[in-house]
Amino acid sequence: MEQPVEKEIYELDQSDTTVTESKLYNGDNAPVPVKERTWNTYNFTALWIGMAHCIPTYMLAGSLISLGMNWKQALFTITLGNLIVLVPILLNAHPGTKYGINFPVFSRLSFGVFGANIPAILRAVVACGWFGINTYIGGSALNVLFSAVIPGWKTLGGSFQIAGLSLPSGITFMIFWGLEMFVIFKGMEQLKRFENWAAPLVMVLAFVLMAWAIKSAHGFGPLLSSPGKLHTMSDFMKVFPASLTSMVGFWATLSLNIPDFTRYAKGQKEQLIGQSLGLPITMTVFSAMGIIITSATAVIFGKSMWSPVDIISKFSNPFAMLVGFFGIVVASLSVNIAANIVSPANDFSNVAPKHISFKMGGLITGIIGILIMPWKLLADPSGYVYTWLDTYSGILGPVAAIIICDYWLIKKTKVNLKDLYLKEGLYTYKKGFNPKAIIALVLGIFAALIGKIVPSLSGIVNYAWFVGFGVSFVVYYLLSAGSKDSGKINSQPEEFEE
Repeated sequence: MEQPVEKEIYELDQSDTTVTESKLYNGDNAPVPVKERTWNTYNFTALWIGMAHCIPTYMLAGSLISLGMNWKQALFTITLGNLIVLVPILLNAHPGTKYGINFPVFSRLSFGVFGANIPAILRAVVACGWFGINTYIGGSALNVLFSAVIPGWKTLGGSFQIAGLSLPSGITFMIFWGLEMFVIFKGMEQLKRFENWAAPLVMVLAFVLMAWAIKSAHGFGPLLSSPGKLHTMSDFMKVFPASLTSMVGFWATLSLNIPDFTRYAKGQKEQLIGQSLGLPITMTVFSAMGIIITSATAVIFGKSMWSPVDIISKFSNPFAMLVGFFGIVVASLSVNIAANIVSPANDFSNVAPKHISFKMGGLITGIIGILIMPWKLLADPSGYVYTWLDTYSGILGPVAAIIICDYWLIKKTKVNLKDLYLKEGLYTYKKGFNPKAIIALVLGIFAALIGKIVPSLSGIVNYAWFVGFGVSFVVYYLLSAGSKDSGKINSQPEEFEE
């Protein structure tokens, strides 16, 4: 008998009241209807360009060069890290496209319908941190611009401070915050349109800034000819592992919640090609532009300036300054909304779908982003690379391992959509939690971060994402493969019958 051909995409029968009346269901976390899956290859390429051409990416190479790398070593590390993280991104993108589900709902497959809140909240907390950081950067750009065009702005409020911020800084931080909330409340379709024009605009402005820098410096400056401080392989390997882990950690968040976007894809080809073009190329090119511009500033201003905000603030032409800061604001908006609000908005909504909508989840994200006071997080650049990026990569690596192992090896890409929204179904496990996933998660995080509490094992932290991913993947597979319920969960549900 001829085997049926598996469909490429599926959708839920939303007339089924057993699903729509479930406490695990709302209009925001429901599978996207096929007719509304309109994102094409350009949309995904633009999405990644929009997320990757941000100020943290621009300054990324600077953090590596400050550790002693030369520009070639820095770009090699950045490129390799992004090629590595592209693999889990594409693996986790597949179920979003095939079933139209977001990350928290996808997590129910492996962690259980209630256990999914564990990876969702872990992801959401990290996103809130990134949201706060980028909001502060965007607000800082506005503050410099206002200081240049509004007399007395810089001294507004005198010595008065709000949680360590001057009054002008606090005002521009909240203005930028308000712009982000406005876009996210308009919905995903508005976000797609915003990214479509923001991506090429910021790239063009970055190229203009680079051309100006090269022309003004009459060349590329000293940075590109600097040999760096790591002259031997032994010296290089002292900083390379932690740096590579940080590069992977940079997009470890999106490697989890990429279904939040691919659920809108027309098909697998569109998201696969769009992401493969958009992420690694943009990260490498934009980081290289940051190196070239910074190298030129050493000639132009007498010192290397890694922050584009500092560079543009020195422009004497008001129009050039206005255009430059407009580009910085758009770049910060595009990355922050796409990378750091969409996911936690879905994650917080997943906690109580009937009470927390996508928009309410976005507002919660915004409030937490204020409360963490990101200006203090950014006060120490070394803490940003080694403490922030390495620690959370060690937490999110195990999550990625479990959902990838479960979907591809245990469930073999077969999902019963209806049961993802039912309190009593295939993915209930033990009262809504999958103990095997939780055990694998705890062991993976412990292995990744043990070096932070046991000094003799501190070297493990340099490989946090890789160690956590490997341990959780193996543990989850050993616990799940061949278990009593694996046959039931792998069985072909009604939706797959032809």
